[in-house]
Amino acid sequence: METVGGLLREWRHSRRLSQLDLALAADVSPRYVSLVETGRSRPSAGMVLRLAAHLEVPLRHRNRLLVAAGFAPRYGERPLDGPDMSAVRDALVQVLRAHEPYPALVVDRRWNIVMANAPVEHFLEDVDPGLLVAPVNMVRLGLHPRGLASRIVNLTEVRSFFRARLSRQVARTGDPVVGALYDEFFAGHEPDGPVPPPESEVAIPMVFRFRGDELRLFSTITTFGTPQDITLEEISIESYYPADADSAALLRSTADTRPAPPGPPAPPVTR
Repeated sequence: METVGGLLREWRHSRRLSQLDLALAADVSPRYVSLVETGRSRPSAGMVLRLAAHLEVPLRHRNRLLVAAGFAPRYGERPLDGPDMSAVRDALVQVLRAHEPYPALVVDRRWNIVMANAPVEHFLEDVDPGLLVAPVNMVRLGLHPRGLASRIVNLTEVRSFFRARLSRQVARTGDPVVGALYDEFFAGHEPDGPVPPPESEVAIPMVFRFRGDELRLFSTITTFGTPQDITLEEISIESYYPADADSAALLRSTADTRPAPPGPPAPPVTR
């Protein structure tokens, strides 16, 4: 049976903090932290959340801490397609539509694509249909040989990016599914050697072979501020921008030849 003290100790170790570090951050005594971790003191719900906040524990796991301490969960997990999330869905659709003609998509905590704008469809040409069965996973889509990997010119750099990001995510959340995703593409493989970008680059681009041309993109990641819902905390918007004028022109010309979709601008990416 898991205890709140044991869970807090695990999170403290994962953050590489001493009991003194956590005590100073949370404005409590090191002895109190020790008593909580060893089960000799039962923290209040407020104290559990206070310690969790300083440990940057995700909301999903804050609920787990509360339950282990004998309290009810604090944070809900509303489905994105539920009525309570209609304003969130509308905001996501607006962001995705406004980003056109450049690609953008929404992913969940396990890198499954939840929504995408129309330009993303162009990147799915020649992708193995098996990779497009829901839930479509962005990491698998990007790194699988029958996905986009065969068309990524600088695959070594892209793999290094995903390796680092997945590694950080596993360390931060402890999610076993993300851990399995990391193992699928990186366990047993030699680390991808660093490839320094040209001095003229301000960000490492992703370079695609796209309809006979090279398309250079860089990405930004957007999350919701101060979320109080688990679903909201765990989704992010991945937006891609052209890294040069030729890439911008190529994406604009592709959009000009595409018929306008009759339905919503941001459907899930499934086939």
